[in-house]
Amino acid sequence: MQLSDRIQAFVQLGNWLSSESGKQEQQEWAEIAYRKNGWFIPELVVKSLQELAQHFLTLDHLTAWADRYPALAQERSPRKVGLILAGNIPAVGFHDILCVLIAGHHAYLKPSSQDEILIRALLKRLVEFEPRFANYLTYTELMKEIDAIIATGSDNSARHFHYYFAHKPHLIRKNRTSVAVLSGNETSEELLGLGRDILTYYGLGCRNVSKVYVPNEYDFTPFFEAIASLETVSNNHKYVHNYDYNRSIYLVNRVPFLDNGFLSVTASDTLVSPISVLFYERYGTVAEVEAKLAEQSEKIQCVVGTTIPASIPFGQTQSPELWDYADGVDTLQFLIELP
Repeated sequence: MQLSDRIQAFVQLGNWLSSESGKQEQQEWAEIAYRKNGWFIPELVVKSLQELAQHFLTLDHLTAWADRYPALAQERSPRKVGLILAGNIPAVGFHDILCVLIAGHHAYLKPSSQDEILIRALLKRLVEFEPRFANYLTYTELMKEIDAIIATGSDNSARHFHYYFAHKPHLIRKNRTSVAVLSGNETSEELLGLGRDILTYYGLGCRNVSKVYVPNEYDFTPFFEAIASLETVSNNHKYVHNYDYNRSIYLVNRVPFLDNGFLSVTASDTLVSPISVLFYERYGTVAEVEAKLAEQSEKIQCVVGTTIPASIPFGQTQSPELWDYADGVDTLQFLIELP
């Protein structure tokens, strides 16, 4: 199959996802996915699929991405690439599958039990557009016959992956999170965007902001005012359970915290906050923050704001481009270079 054929198949999938008939079927997928995983409310499932359609599966995006890799157009022997997929947010593993297929390899898939519905539905539709892809997709529980592996999981599971797959070419991803650096001069629109970076998908993704660095005299009142419209997260009983539990722990332990009825904010030196909680740390100079971020770079997926160079704008963490690779490791280049 030529590269142009592979790209065209994904373009067709993107066009279908954006069509009225596609949106109707996605709603059905979303209802089924929600019954399987209570974090995947239909609204967020559809949002995730539309992000795929708009940022991954257009001819312009796919062509611009592929043009960065002249070697993609060369013939290569397909390798069997194992994919152990994450399932923390809807269709989060799709990018890895896309990379494997665009590179001309055979994907051996182990979807997360939390996100299997959407992955299978997307690939079933893809094969309808390009039946030859059926020979490049295999679902498996075991990874015995693979030539390489891309595995995403917790820090603990990553240790096991490193042990089992040490002799194979591999990309092993651990837990990561995202942070924001505030100057204190943010507009209400920027703060609302930050709120979305924190709360979209209930904070379950590695691109969700779990901690903010703020100036020493920072007042959180404008932030709470700006994100008031995001109180709809409280419509999910799973989120509310986490909110009530974490708030009660802080009260019992007399931990100082701020609260607006659906998000608790408390000071912490660590990066990863519980669901419904935002950590903050005050700083004196931007150089202090830059030093701390450099020390913890292997734990950070995104830096949000306008203060630190190369940061992501507020409100954009959940709209990555094809070339925004997890952990900053070029997945497609890894696949192109497989022996």
